[in-house]
Amino acid sequence: MIFEPPKTVKQSSATRQKWSLALFLLASLILLYLAKWGPYAHKIPIVSHAHTLGPSIISGYASHAPHPSWNAAWHFAWVYFQDIWVALIAGLVIGAGIESLLPLGWLAQKLGTMGWKSRFWAGLSALPSMMCTCCSSPIVVNLKRSQVSTGAVFSYWVANPVLNPATIVFMGFVLGWNWAIWRIVLGIILVGLVGILGDYWLPQGVDPDIKLKPLAQVPGEMILLTFIRSLGRLMIRLIPEYALLVLLLGWARAWLLPAMNPQLGHTWWILLILAVVGTLFVVPTAGEIPIVFVLLHYGLGVGAAATLLITLPAISLPSAAMVSRAISVPVLAKLGLVIAVFGIIGGMTASLLVG
Repeated sequence: MIFEPPKTVKQSSATRQKWSLALFLLASLILLYLAKWGPYAHKIPIVSHAHTLGPSIISGYASHAPHPSWNAAWHFAWVYFQDIWVALIAGLVIGAGIESLLPLGWLAQKLGTMGWKSRFWAGLSALPSMMCTCCSSPIVVNLKRSQVSTGAVFSYWVANPVLNPATIVFMGFVLGWNWAIWRIVLGIILVGLVGILGDYWLPQGVDPDIKLKPLAQVPGEMILLTFIRSLGRLMIRLIPEYALLVLLLGWARAWLLPAMNPQLGHTWWILLILAVVGTLFVVPTAGEIPIVFVLLHYGLGVGAAATLLITLPAISLPSAAMVSRAISVPVLAKLGLVIAVFGIIGGMTASLLVG
């Protein structure tokens, strides 16, 4: 005889799951308002009048970055973390909420199936999120632990920065609306491509090189403890290496991006260099716009600018390191290669369509 829990127990469990889901959605909305929607609502009118987002995080208003030094690394990291710290906290809290508040199997049921529907809804959910890939990495880690398909995870992860509505509006006011339209079209193609490839690379949704501990059902009285434990685990495992890589990239940015001039900025091979550099380098949300804006002033070509506008936001070495807890390095290397190649293709199309 199979034991079935009383109906009152089933109803109590269903009610608790509904309240947990509602709490997760409410907390996510509040965090996204504080980190993204509120600041952007204030910033967009300012940018619409000034037509600038300020200095480049790489070189300020100069044609080249400062020479490698501790001061250069510390200044870059300080400016970077001042820009992203609220969004990073939001990403960590939302990531922990996935484990502690969402009903077990809910995300797997909604986004765990291979196919365009899971990828579409995951990509669509990234539009109000509007995070850089680093800040969304804690969410991505627990999405994979929740058995979300790799295609859906990649669609969400890349769509966050590439199809960020606020970034596209900033791009229109600073660089021109032809650039904004170009970014929308190329961004949709890129998000669709990485989603399809994610499902192709890991058709079972599980990375054989990563042994993820599956999420367990959280009793009602354990939600707070589970949330604190999940948040602590994400912070301890992700933040130290993230901070170190940001410092290293800030230190080495003069070696990664050469001083710009018209002779260099219009060569064909500069697209290859910038595709690699843009894929590895880390920028805050919309940080690629002032970088390109400043370099265009010193002679950067349209094609090279387009390559940076695709590769800089789409992925970075620190974000890949953070996600390597859930997706293996070979798969992430493939993703980085695809983005770099797509950046070169994007640069070629921009030379014809935007320039």
